[in-house]
Amino acid sequence: MASSLFIKCYPLLAILLLIHESAIAQTGYNKKEKEALDALKATFNNAYLNNNWTGIPCFLSETSKWYGIQCDPNGRVTGIVLESMGLVGNVKVDAFKDFTEMSVVSLKNNTIWGKMMDFSSNLKLTHIDISRNMLFGPMSSSLLSLGNLEYLFVQYNWLSGFIPELNQSTLKAVDLSNNKFNGPIPTTRALQTFGYNSYSGNNDLCGSPSHVPCDAVNPNSHLDSERNNTSSGSITKYHTSFSRFNAIFYGLLIVCLVIAILLSALYYRKSRKLKKLIKEVRDTSTKQMNEESKDGEKKVEGEAVRSVGGLQEKGKLIFIGVGDGAAAEFELGDLLKASAEGLGRGIFGNSYKAKISGKEAVVVKRIRDLKPLVNEEFNKQLQLIANLKHPNLLPLLAYYHSKDEKLLLYRYVRNGNLFNRLFGERGPNRIPFTWTSRLSVARGVAQAVEYLHLNATSPNIPPHGNLKSSNILLNENDTVLVSDYGFASLVALPIAAQRMVSYKAPEYKRTKRVSKESDVWSYGSLLLELLTGKLSVCTAPPGVSGVDLCGWVHRAVREEWTAEIFDEELSGEHRTTSSGMLRLLQIAMQCCDPSPEKRPMMSEVAREVENIRITNSIVDSDDSIG
Repeated sequence: MASSLFIKCYPLLAILLLIHESAIAQTGYNKKEKEALDALKATFNNAYLNNNWTGIPCFLSETSKWYGIQCDPNGRVTGIVLESMGLVGNVKVDAFKDFTEMSVVSLKNNTIWGKMMDFSSNLKLTHIDISRNMLFGPMSSSLLSLGNLEYLFVQYNWLSGFIPELNQSTLKAVDLSNNKFNGPIPTTRALQTFGYNSYSGNNDLCGSPSHVPCDAVNPNSHLDSERNNTSSGSITKYHTSFSRFNAIFYGLLIVCLVIAILLSALYYRKSRKLKKLIKEVRDTSTKQMNEESKDGEKKVEGEAVRSVGGLQEKGKLIFIGVGDGAAAEFELGDLLKASAEGLGRGIFGNSYKAKISGKEAVVVKRIRDLKPLVNEEFNKQLQLIANLKHPNLLPLLAYYHSKDEKLLLYRYVRNGNLFNRLFGERGPNRIPFTWTSRLSVARGVAQAVEYLHLNATSPNIPPHGNLKSSNILLNENDTVLVSDYGFASLVALPIAAQRMVSYKAPEYKRTKRVSKESDVWSYGSLLLELLTGKLSVCTAPPGVSGVDLCGWVHRAVREEWTAEIFDEELSGEHRTTSSGMLRLLQIAMQCCDPSPEKRPMMSEVAREVENIRITNSIVDSDDSIG
């Protein structure tokens, strides 16, 4: 009976199998498209896509189970939408050549690098969004062949060269802003219908709708011609007067050697003077503190200062609730009698390490150039600063205020500051500054500055204003402690604007004002120092040369030697951490946007940095960044 039932059902099963095979044959699950999607998956090596992109991407009229893939009833891929997924990789130029039915592609807000994709096989495309990535080089001329294109978004990349003369009547929205395009904006009817915002952030563009007029002759062509003529003339000259060329070359070499010797001698003399000046300052400061110690002993003898339940004042030294036993009770006389070690000269005064007998060391900042504040006003401002409490902020312990002397007391942090950790001696005994440690620093600083921005005491006072590597301290547990915040509330605004914001944001040159946006710029510059191991020209001490980091990174991408951006000390980790490094580099460049209104908020920055994984998937050694 069972066999007869099987015989009766067999034709039905056979028909179903034939239908299934026919359907697969009809769709072919489009083998080429599946192979192209598998290639994309391998490029990104993203954990979620690796788990989700399995099986057949498109089958007849069924909705695709592959995340971000859209299909038509015939089982063909019509859309690839992978937005804000943290995707990292060098997408090949011909990655989309097999998706001939595709109408939508959106890869925005990832960390995709390489040349712009070729869309010449995707004639049905209506929507392209590859914004907020790290694409470089010229725009693909294949865009000219897309007769159905309606939306084109490529903003916030590093694309360069001339803008193609797009003139599709179907175009509804175009955004080419914040790239490196140059030359005249094409005068096609389609491109001229869009406003200046579609082209802003490309400093070398000219012509309508920008406000920069173009010269009658293409300046780039003129320069190229001039270079070619110069090069040709140089070669001819080289062949016709070889001896003269040699004479000029060796003459210049001798001049350069003489200049180098003179500069070395000058630097040596300045270095000796600087060491002598530091010694004199330290000797003078020690002598002055010893003299003050004698006077202070007479004035404040027996006036104990206590820290109970927050702010307590007895005498003239005021402790602010410190907790955790970070600083014990001591008198002003004890402080003035303590041995002092000079730590350096800051922009608002000198700092000393004071070691009181039987107590933990503290840092004493002798500040100057304050506003003319009476005691009550000064106390109020210091209390506002003390109320800012965060694990990544160095807390104020105590302060002293008189007509002639203003002191701020902080806990001494033994592991020094980020400046010394980054740019200190790199000899054989150096402990490597690993990617994990640098990412931890980036996170700690971001969280501290975010807290300051959210808890600013006044809209007229910059939350930090002087964010730089020497103001980032590293405690015994490698926890980041941001220092020197809130000083702008104590110092006259003209002096604050002159001395603070060591990383000068572009708008500072016009307004001479600091703001939350300039804090974001400073944070981005700090990230560039962390990633490159190079000293910014804005924070370089006297006698030391620095680098215009933002311009240098842009040039590295434009000239396609991006792999050389990262600090050599990170080279051994690059295979396993490249995606995190690239993402942090992308965040840094967004923070350093020339337009303050286009920089992200600090809360957004902190979340983005927090989302960077410490352990990242391995990137194939064959992949290149530029």
